[in-house]
Amino acid sequence: MTSHSVAEQTRRALEVHLLDGSWPVGMRLPAERVLAETLGVSRNTVREAIFCLKERGLLFSRHGSGVFVSDRLQTAISSPWRQLVAAHPDLRWDTLEFRRELEGATAYYAALRANASDLEKIEGIVRRLTDAYDTGEKEEEYRADADFHEAIAEASHNSMFLYLHSGIVRMLREHICLNLMAMEDPTGDVTEHLRQQHLGIWDRIRAQQPDQARQAMLAHIDFTWSELARREDTRTSQ
Repeated sequence: MTSHSVAEQTRRALEVHLLDGSWPVGMRLPAERVLAETLGVSRNTVREAIFCLKERGLLFSRHGSGVFVSDRLQTAISSPWRQLVAAHPDLRWDTLEFRRELEGATAYYAALRANASDLEKIEGIVRRLTDAYDTGEKEEEYRADADFHEAIAEASHNSMFLYLHSGIVRMLREHICLNLMAMEDPTGDVTEHLRQQHLGIWDRIRAQQPDQARQAMLAHIDFTWSELARREDTRTSQ
């Protein structure tokens, strides 16, 4: 194995710790010696991998204290999370799986607890989203889609759901944007499916039908999953 491939493999191993949450924001990294022994590489290789992640803003140094995990992955407007998805494609499916559980629950409780202000906010977002579908303004579609899911989490009035959702909201926005870009379809069939799914979720929430709202949300996430998987299968078989 070349020194370049060893360094690349080491960098990817460190990235996994950032992705799976085992290295949370603010954590001090183990010493280079410990990392080198754990990964079975030289300290110079570890130092090079850390340098690359510092260059991307994912890690930072404090003089005399060590190397720490930054909040860049969660808070950057142009998030390096998108780059990491490209290098770690399984993350897309992990995130969808997480979203399926979280957002099915938030839709359920939003249907139970949404007040007049919540419903007015969601209705306004639905109008923006349907207008974007009609005009083909993709950037507005991405924003409105993410706003829709965020507003439902807020309408659940559950502090833990809100904490989880707000803690990763930028990453979820990136995830939604990436998925929509990957599902673009010149025939308009996918767009029409998404329109009907979002309207169905909204209808169930405003009708105060929690079980149906949950099922509508799960069907929406499942459609996204199956459509992305179908396209990936097509690419790999070509």
